[in-house]
Amino acid sequence: MIQAAPRFRRQALATAAFASLGLLAACSTAPAPKPAPAPAPAPVSTAKAAEVILTSASASLVSGKLNVRPGADGVYLSGEVGGLSPGSLHAIHIHENGDCSAVDASSAGGHFNPAGNPHGRVGQGAHHGGDMDNINANGEGVAQVNVRAEGVTLGGGAFNDVAGRAVIVHAAGDDYTSQPSGNAGKRVACGIIQVTE
Repeated sequence: MIQAAPRFRRQALATAAFASLGLLAACSTAPAPKPAPAPAPAPVSTAKAAEVILTSASASLVSGKLNVRPGADGVYLSGEVGGLSPGSLHAIHIHENGDCSAVDASSAGGHFNPAGNPHGRVGQGAHHGGDMDNINANGEGVAQVNVRAEGVTLGGGAFNDVAGRAVIVHAAGDDYTSQPSGNAGKRVACGIIQVTE
């Protein structure tokens, strides 16, 4: 009997230890912390070139083709737009949605504005990322386009990436002050910025 007591104590201690482990295991069933989200893509252009095929909207006859290239301070659009009234002035903007499906191109949404700025003019204070200078049609109704969108990138998926977004040509010129879109009139052509390189 005297020899059995230490064994009984050892069994009791072992049972208590297992019970404590069971309690610890029960306490450790809290969900594991969620992994940190992946970092946002860096706002730099990863594409070398894109193109825009403009097709008519709002029953116009306007169409054209633009080349898009990244630069140190934004993206540059160059090319030709035809079917305009001879000698006319027209706004051209990058819009938020890459969707030209609506007859009036309203499906393209508003101006692309990643920084949440008021509408304005490139190089003259705060403006939308999609704001660009007006284009002028010649005597044959053709505009040679050479414009810049500042503070945006081409490719890479950053918050200011214009790849896959729409370019809109408007019926009138942009006054660069009226909010939210410069009083540029209806949308007469629409095309999507498609990365080619």
